[in-house]
Amino acid sequence: MDWVSLSLLCALALASADAATKAWLGALSAAELALVRLTLSGVLLAPLLTDLPPLDTLAPAFWGWLAALVPLEIAAMLLYMRAIRDHPLSLTLPYLAFTPVFVLLVAWLLLDETVSARGALGVVLVVAGAWLLNVGHARARDWRSWLRPLGAILEQRGARLMLAVAAIYALTATLGKGAMQYLPPAQFGAFYFALLGVTALLVLALPRPRRLLALARHPWAVLVVAALSAVMVYTHFLAIAATEVAYMIALKRTSLLFGMLYGALCFGERGLRARLPAGVLMLAGAALVLLG
Repeated sequence: MDWVSLSLLCALALASADAATKAWLGALSAAELALVRLTLSGVLLAPLLTDLPPLDTLAPAFWGWLAALVPLEIAAMLLYMRAIRDHPLSLTLPYLAFTPVFVLLVAWLLLDETVSARGALGVVLVVAGAWLLNVGHARARDWRSWLRPLGAILEQRGARLMLAVAAIYALTATLGKGAMQYLPPAQFGAFYFALLGVTALLVLALPRPRRLLALARHPWAVLVVAALSAVMVYTHFLAIAATEVAYMIALKRTSLLFGMLYGALCFGERGLRARLPAGVLMLAGAALVLLG
């Protein structure tokens, strides 16, 4: 497969995993869902670890990157699962488009990097898309109310949760570049998720073993969600290895559009006609930021 096909498959697998999680595992807690998406997906990716070099040959800096990445990744997954479980997909997933916007902010604050004209336009489009998602809060005859859609974002718990996820992913995207210097992409992805899975098991399941029993009550649904997540991870790193990271991530963000369609088709979420243009606008903005 070429990188475009891999990236689109990655996006579809991610959106499908989100929809399956919401449809079949909505009764589980965020911690139990995180175990499915991290621990079981890590188990399915384990065969890719056969060519892993001896761990004692990896530089100490590699472990330093991972020590920073793992807790952030688990925190993001807990928030992510809570957002898609309790709130409409079409109103939560589009806010993942803010990840590259936050990356620009982190780079500016920490590295004093300036934003290109294309990147600035991308930020404007993402914010405009967020405004359009909440345009119902504005009134045509009252120009002062036109800022209310942006303020309304903070009133929606699902939006706040996904914005927090986007901010954390901005950090992990930056940290992940450092860690990937020491292993090939496919091997790094498998090892990283194996480590995430073991850590999630120790942190989330060991103190409360009943969480594993809850998963055992839904064996097929759990397996499907874990398999879709594993496909997402595998295709993500294969595509990353085949092209520029920015191109792949920009295309992967089509998952938010797939997610909006799932929300309308599978869960009867209303307002797709109004929300889909907002999602397209945010996706275009994210692509401009990543490619700028």
